[in-house]
Amino acid sequence: MAKARKVIITCAITGSIHTPSMSPYLPVTPDEIAEAALAAAEAGATILHLHARDPEDGRPSQDPALFQQFLPRIKQACEAVINITTGGGLGMTVEERLRPAFELKPEVASLNMGSMNFGLFPMLGRFKEFKHDWERAHLENSRDFVFKNTYKDIEYILTSCRGNGTRFEFECYDIGHLYNLAHFLDRGVVEPPLFVQSVFGILGGIGPHPEDLMHMRRTADRLFGDAYQWSILGAGRNQIPLATIGAAMGANVRVGLEDSLWAGPGTLAKSNAEQVRLIRQVLEGMSLEVASPADARDMLALKGGDAVGF
Repeated sequence: MAKARKVIITCAITGSIHTPSMSPYLPVTPDEIAEAALAAAEAGATILHLHARDPEDGRPSQDPALFQQFLPRIKQACEAVINITTGGGLGMTVEERLRPAFELKPEVASLNMGSMNFGLFPMLGRFKEFKHDWERAHLENSRDFVFKNTYKDIEYILTSCRGNGTRFEFECYDIGHLYNLAHFLDRGVVEPPLFVQSVFGILGGIGPHPEDLMHMRRTADRLFGDAYQWSILGAGRNQIPLATIGAAMGANVRVGLEDSLWAGPGTLAKSNAEQVRLIRQVLEGMSLEVASPADARDMLALKGGDAVGF
């Protein structure tokens, strides 16, 4: 009998897209982030993708000292692979965005593979009341915001972390981002296996239609062959449907409150762990097996949890 294919579940615990007013369940303080991450790992998350927030008002922060308030606790309490953002928050310089990954040397860091219009302002039509002054402006300012990831920026992040042994979750929001990644692969700046996170449903990037997902897969197959591990991130209500389609096509999956606040139509997810359990139920119903952290370290050629800087 053939063995079940193993699927990596990445859980993005809290990010820069959603603001604290949008859901009472979004973790903000270091204690909340640690507790949410450990619950997600207990539910079956293989990789934990982590941002930090100012505990006073929930504003996105790339202060390594804030990451240090939850990373060691997570590392000591579970085996999950820890993945630190280099995306940061809107308007941060590339140097600010890199600091946590550069100083703390995680096994994995995220890396956006191209500049793009990053439109969060449609959320203003769905959320009317905000707790903090910065939140409305955070969304409104995205009408005139380009998320800058030039070739120089990307290479700066890649080469700065080379000595750390950190590998990357390459976040590709559009087809051109795959070609950007192929450029760095051809030059030898990155090495396989590539961990390609295809992102669908962010205004400014590729859409959430199943045909978009298939186009992304065909292009990645043509560019990278068997030199990559594919993963699916569907934003908002597209999270579980696109992850399901992707898993059926051979992908790994990403869920979490960074990407979607929902557990169903009109129903807020009460935790990251709830979303992990939802996608795990789908995977197991498809006779797929959730990859363990050890499996992921083998699949992605990671350096191991003992070789990090926290």
